[in-house]
Amino acid sequence: MDAKALYQLSYGVYVVTCWDMGRPTGCTANSIMQITSSPATVAVSLNHKNYTNTVVRQTGKFAVSILSEDTDPSIIGRFGFQSGADTNKFDGLDYELKGYQPVVPGCGAYLVCEVIDQMETDTHTVFLAKVVDAEVANPKAVPMTYAYYHNVIKGKSPKNAPTYQPEEEPAKAAEDKRWVCSVCGYIYDGDTPFEELPEDWKCPICKQPKSVFQQK
Repeated sequence: MDAKALYQLSYGVYVVTCWDMGRPTGCTANSIMQITSSPATVAVSLNHKNYTNTVVRQTGKFAVSILSEDTDPSIIGRFGFQSGADTNKFDGLDYELKGYQPVVPGCGAYLVCEVIDQMETDTHTVFLAKVVDAEVANPKAVPMTYAYYHNVIKGKSPKNAPTYQPEEEPAKAAEDKRWVCSVCGYIYDGDTPFEELPEDWKCPICKQPKSVFQQK
């Protein structure tokens, strides 16, 4: 089977959020689709290992923040490459509550949803949910596609993503130096040599320090 055929499917980039016993949490997701229009119903796929999956199961409610092309890439890393079980992913974010669910600041639009059914696969839960509220926060925002995230932002897929595929290592000359983030897989390609970056420099995707980068 040629797994690359799956790359031709279209996806967006979202943050699924929920309220967890007095605090907000959430995770980055890319497999969300509308399945009916009346009532408006969506399907959301979340990995069993994602803490957000556990909270959605318990509460039966969540919100979807639809990210735009001008969303700060650190939002994707913040919610995609660390666990909400032991991290406050909303720390320092000026979020809003919509229908008692947290919404990521700067998103182009959001949905507030209530779970009506779910289906289990070997690795993911597909939640079916009724949309109980929705708003276009920024009418001029261009929704971010998964292709834009990969090709323009140069972001990588978390291993928990339903569309994750091990990425092929590009051929390179022996003298080439490629510094790769060991957390999210981001490849540094800036004009300044990596060794000369300031010590407080951080990965633009997952905001981890320079020390987690490895030369490959």
